[in-house]
Amino acid sequence: MKSGKDDRRVRYTKMVIKESFIHLLESKDISQITIKEICTNADINRATFYSHYNDQYDLLRKIEEELLLNIKAHLEEFYQMNSSTDVVMLAENIFEYLEKNSRLCKLLLSEDGDFNFQKQIMMLVYDNIIDVLTDNNRLTKEDAEYVYSFTITGCVGIVQKWLHDDIKKSPHYMAEMVIKLTTGLIDYLKTTKL
Repeated sequence: MKSGKDDRRVRYTKMVIKESFIHLLESKDISQITIKEICTNADINRATFYSHYNDQYDLLRKIEEELLLNIKAHLEEFYQMNSSTDVVMLAENIFEYLEKNSRLCKLLLSEDGDFNFQKQIMMLVYDNIIDVLTDNNRLTKEDAEYVYSFTITGCVGIVQKWLHDDIKKSPHYMAEMVIKLTTGLIDYLKTTKL
């Protein structure tokens, strides 16, 4: 049975590997990053790296999975709340998470980032948005999917710009903007026949 001390060591080791890798990704493409560079920057040996990851691509996949799980947890909290919940506060919570992890998010959500990963993030909210848009037969599912694509791509674009601009606006400001734009569009579509 592993002790708590061993678990802390593993978490610390993974953290320094991740930080080293992010630092390298900020200046070069993943294909140019070597395991030796990651290990040197993290001050670990190669055997330690390979005890956790197969290669730099496996490390990136695991970092993306962790980010997806964390964003999904924030979204699930949003969906579990009742209608009287302050949606701006919940969106602000997500923006605060993005701010806290801005170095990583800036890399993964940039225009140069993996589009398939970004698409996975977009799909996290797909069912809920489609349900809202098709409620009371206001929009067909096909039209709702067009609106969804427009809205979610816009939201990703807002996040990309915010991160690229080095987070000049507060998470609260950004949350209010995204909620106003999104709910305004949805409210308009619910009252207007396309």
